Amino acid sequence: MRFESINSELEKWKPGVPKNILLLLAGILWIVIGIFLNYRSYSWLKEKELKTILIIGTAGLFLSVLIHIFGFSKIVNKNIQRIIPMDGKRCLFSFFPWRSYLLISIMILMGSFIRHSTIIPKVYLSVLYMGIGTAMILSGFRYLIVLKRVIQRSKRDKF
Repeated sequence: MRFESINSELEKWKPGVPKNILLLLAGILWIVIGIFLNYRSYSWLKEKELKTILIIGTAGLFLSVLIHIFGFSKIVNKNIQRIIPMDGKRCLFSFFPWRSYLLISIMILMGSFIRHSTIIPKVYLSVLYMGIGTAMILSGFRYLIVLKRVIQRSKRDKF
């Protein structure tokens, strides 16, 4: 009985938002992180020769398409399929399942380790950062496209 009262007390403090906000937050978060990773890549390339920038940029864009199609789009679609049926308000952080936060933490730690080590030169690391960053931007727009459709559908249903 005591556990139930603690649980109901915690429910009052849970930051609840509708699914539209979850889709918006997910899209914005993916896009902002993608821009950050691309900026980091740019900062490593900005003083390189144009030929090097073009080669790295092309490789990064090619990698981003592969990452988006074979990786992130599947994750985004799973998240969207989980969010769309939600009714009422849900926790502000539920745009990702909880196990994804563990994976995100591991990716951040690995990225920080690789970035601060001398294992991979920054010019080559910029390909990976550009690939992941651009794929994240593309995936973030997928959330926003679905959000637009959800809003349009809810407007049609009202009339």
